[in-house]
Amino acid sequence: MNPPASQDPEHPGDAAGPAHVMTAEERAEYERLRRHAAVRHRRVRRAGSSLLLVLTLLLAPLAVVAAWVQDTVSDTDRYVETVAPLASEPAVQDVVIKRLTDQVVKNVDVKAVTDALVRTLQDAGAPPRVVDGAASLEGPLRDAVRTAVNRTVSGVITSDAFQQVWEGANRRSHAAVVNMLTGDREGAVTSEDGTVQLNVGEIVDQVRERLVDAGFDKAAAIPDVDRTVTLFETEQLGKAQDAMRLLDILGAWLPVLTVVLAALAVWTAPAHRVMLIVTATGVGVMMVVLLVGFAVVRRVYLDSVPPAALPADAAAAVYDTFVRFLRDSTITLLVVAVVTALVAYLYGPGRLARGVRTAADRGTAATGRALEHAGVRTGATGRRLAEHRTWITGVVMAAGALALVLWNHPTVGAVALVLGIALAVLIVLAVLAAAGPADRAAGRRGGRRNRRPLES
Repeated sequence: MNPPASQDPEHPGDAAGPAHVMTAEERAEYERLRRHAAVRHRRVRRAGSSLLLVLTLLLAPLAVVAAWVQDTVSDTDRYVETVAPLASEPAVQDVVIKRLTDQVVKNVDVKAVTDALVRTLQDAGAPPRVVDGAASLEGPLRDAVRTAVNRTVSGVITSDAFQQVWEGANRRSHAAVVNMLTGDREGAVTSEDGTVQLNVGEIVDQVRERLVDAGFDKAAAIPDVDRTVTLFETEQLGKAQDAMRLLDILGAWLPVLTVVLAALAVWTAPAHRVMLIVTATGVGVMMVVLLVGFAVVRRVYLDSVPPAALPADAAAAVYDTFVRFLRDSTITLLVVAVVTALVAYLYGPGRLARGVRTAADRGTAATGRALEHAGVRTGATGRRLAEHRTWITGVVMAAGALALVLWNHPTVGAVALVLGIALAVLIVLAVLAAAGPADRAAGRRGGRRNRRPLES
């Protein structure tokens, strides 16, 4: 019988036979195949992350607009907050005052009054000069009526009561925004034949009541028709409504999808930090493009509104008021993108980044030593802070990001506040770590090793 095969001394439990020892040629071939597989894997990851990045950048502007549309339509308080400033815009007030004054004066037959006066004077045998003078009173009398009516209407429109009526009417008719987006013809804001109009019926009723109380009985004849102010005229309104309805449906999901795609792009890329910088920079560029788009759309909007329908200054006030929250959100996201790219860069191997980190370490170490000399020592807590500084920094940054996500309509000021608090917390923790026991230097060296920037 053949003797049993001897086991591999390196693998005593392996009874399959002696281990194969690779020759130099076989090892070289193995290393070549492994490098090829690694390169291929990196190429696949790079291609996948690039595709995810493109999708993220394409969806980012749509996500911002969709979130604004969905938020404005679904939140009554947000909608009222959007349109409330229009009641105090002088340009808009002037348009409403002029339209209502014209309606009242048109219903006051001044010529009939002067004709009756002329006939009365003629029947009474008045001299021809007096009769001619009475006939010439039509112009001054019409001006006097217009002045009086304009004063009364202006008092109503510029009062606090008008702003309250305006906000109350918009709150009750919040569904009008949905009607405008869907093309329905009910509510305060309606659309018909490419024209978006604002119904000021409640305001007309209040002005009519005030004028009747002031002695202008003819004001009661103000008709219930022509009580709208044209806000927008365009042949593309139908397409815009279709796009708005789609954005309203996707408004709750597009932002989430965009964030998920951005996170996947960073996670899939071979170099996570570099892809984070590229993604943040790309999103920032898209926000700049969106701001430029707002300016272009504003110009198109102003050119599309005839001066006879709405003066240029009033049209500009309407547009700026309606999109101001959308513009604020875009600027806020731009600031967040810039801050994210800057933080990712400061964690990298660049000379400037290393200089900033070195200066920060020296400053916090000096402060920690000063506290220790003053008798303030953090003991084991400081040592743990020094040993786990990388994780602590990540937790603080994640907490700041979560605060912005949970913030209701964050602004640039909110971003600055969260960033300032996060930096202050990191500085305090670094100082406490530096004020630890005598072996804190080793902890700081370990912390620096943990914070060594990685490209993947």
